[in-house]
Amino acid sequence: MAEQLAINWGVAGLLVAGVDEAGRGPLAGPVVAAAVILDLQRPVAGLKDSKRLSAGQRQRLAHAVRTHASAFAVALAEPPEIDALNILEASLLAMTRAVAKLGVTPALVRVDGAQVPRLSGAAAGSDVEAVIRGDQHIPAISAASILAKVCRDRLMQRWHRRYPAYGFDRHKGYPTPQHLAALAVHGPCPIHRRSFRPVREVIAQTRP
Repeated sequence: MAEQLAINWGVAGLLVAGVDEAGRGPLAGPVVAAAVILDLQRPVAGLKDSKRLSAGQRQRLAHAVRTHASAFAVALAEPPEIDALNILEASLLAMTRAVAKLGVTPALVRVDGAQVPRLSGAAAGSDVEAVIRGDQHIPAISAASILAKVCRDRLMQRWHRRYPAYGFDRHKGYPTPQHLAALAVHGPCPIHRRSFRPVREVIAQTRP
């Protein structure tokens, strides 16, 4: 039991940050990353991959994480950066920014997936570990996935109020049939990722 606690939560006195992102697949909006250092003395029950939670559960858990975590931070990479770098590099950039914003330097950074960001500043000396399906097994990564998802959904709700024709409040920028139909009719708006094929094809079709 003690070994499992050390693997999943970290070791007392050792700052372990979990990092994850939300929004790699959408055609519009930023990719959002979060970094979380959980407090071993104030565990948050019910943490799991954000995709396995309802919107209401994510909201409640995000509040619990923000209340009980030792440190947390959220950072973005915007659509122009995604277009300039590619979505993988932009996701890693957002992760780098999130870790840098923590305000403390973790000894170990655990990242969901197979790729790790190039940490900068004080965190450049931290150990970094890629964990496949880490959002399902590492509570700090689960917490980060929840914060990133909740933040991104709120941002897309705000963008919906500015560009209501696209239905961002419902699909959050993902390529649903509704979104693709609106894109074909209205063309891309300023938050669309122009390097993504469906958007690129619409732009090509509308050029004189």
